[in-house]
Amino acid sequence: MARGRALRVVGSVAALVVMFGLGWVVAKTGAGQAVPTESLTDLERQFTERMQDVVLVGNFTIDGRETRGGSPERYELSRVAKVDDDQWRFDVHMVYGSVDVTLPVVVPIVWAGDTPMVTITDFSIPTLGTFTARVFFYDDRYAGSWQHGQYGGLMYGAIEPMDAD
Repeated sequence: MARGRALRVVGSVAALVVMFGLGWVVAKTGAGQAVPTESLTDLERQFTERMQDVVLVGNFTIDGRETRGGSPERYELSRVAKVDDDQWRFDVHMVYGSVDVTLPVVVPIVWAGDTPMVTITDFSIPTLGTFTARVFFYDDRYAGSWQHGQYGGLMYGAIEPMDAD
């Protein structure tokens, strides 16, 4: 049981480290200025509107560990904006243990038909590590897979209005 708890902490810390690292990169490079709304396609505009003031409420799993539905996760998104051809900024608020942080996170999004998907492959952050993830958003749900070093698993849940809590 202590080992399972340790793995949950490792997963939480890894996610937090990714968010801090990406936020730092955005701040240092000046990336992240939203493109004009009128230049968005209909699908892109619908995605930005759908992802404003929402909460991703769900679970994540760690491969090889029995967690009966996964461990809880929560990401508050105040805004999602397109900032370049396939780059999108997620303004996300997270709480992990005693750490409470809001960060701009810029990630690539690809489209599978009408479905946006965050796609990071071997995304390296100096001194922090390499991360791979695929997370898609459809209707009121999100789901995907994640990997950080030897740990990986699935993540899934609901997209809810922020005021639903």
